[in-house]
Amino acid sequence: MELFKSMNTNAGGNSSNTNKPVEKVKVLILGSGPAGYTAAIYAARANLNPVVYEGIQPGGQLTTTTEIENFPGYPNGITGNEMMEDLKKQAQRFGTDVRFGIASSTDLSSRPFKVTIDEEKVIETEILIIATGATAKYLGLESEEKFKGQGVSACATCDGFFYRGKDVAVVGGGDTAAEEATYLAGLCNKVYLIVRKPYLRASKAMQERVMNTPNLEVLFEHVTKEIVGDMTGVNGVILTSTKTGEDVKRDISGFFVAIGHQPNSDIFKPWIETDEVGYIKTIPGTSKTNIPGVFACGDVQDPHYRQAITAAGSGCMAAIDGERYYAENK
Repeated sequence: MELFKSMNTNAGGNSSNTNKPVEKVKVLILGSGPAGYTAAIYAARANLNPVVYEGIQPGGQLTTTTEIENFPGYPNGITGNEMMEDLKKQAQRFGTDVRFGIASSTDLSSRPFKVTIDEEKVIETEILIIATGATAKYLGLESEEKFKGQGVSACATCDGFFYRGKDVAVVGGGDTAAEEATYLAGLCNKVYLIVRKPYLRASKAMQERVMNTPNLEVLFEHVTKEIVGDMTGVNGVILTSTKTGEDVKRDISGFFVAIGHQPNSDIFKPWIETDEVGYIKTIPGTSKTNIPGVFACGDVQDPHYRQAITAAGSGCMAAIDGERYYAENK
């Protein structure tokens, strides 16, 4: 699911915005995950009156997580929805204006920056903070959707702890899949790595780690046909051999998808530098993009960690970078 729509944008800006109502703000934050709300908390406390547009998925990807146990300050754990509601309330307490709406196009050619919302109105902002996140890629199976949060996950670091001592499967053949599988092997009884091709695409070092992990079995030339389970969650996976066409079943409690993420950055690409995947490039050690006054935080600029706590930290950085830029360029 894309949090922010990809609409037609061109390097010449949005001529279609001419007749749309315009609202001027100091700070506009796109995205309502840990990065967006943390940026809002800091910006609001600096009297910058931030406006947050939540996007299609208010609260971001954390709202698809049932239990969060690795975010500091919650000794008994907390659900993703509850945590995001707490962050939202904290941001609103300091005066953040939180709105439902989708950024559909942008014109970042000059300040104030112009962002079109729902193709209906234009926000002109002195500071733009991009916190639109990255969407995990899934296989597209009905059973996968059915068991999301009940055994199907796209983050081993987030959810692996719940499967300690159990059997799990990871699908993917690149570095991410290899890392997730070896991480899970340290927690779980048995890990199956499901690879469509007859080889791993992962780096040589990661391949060696996989092959040298005793409780990790690589199932080459297999694809996932169906994830099976009951009301309590996942209890198995049916695989099809691409070599013989035969189906095989493995009993598992967890199914981890590790085929990559798609940064929600398309509407910014005419203006903002990204890597080949689409992650926004920031100056190392900052949230600054190639355009002064535009800052990026959270998973949209982080291909490595993708954790709530690191996203929140980068949201803080974006707000502080933005506040300093605003003070110097009023």
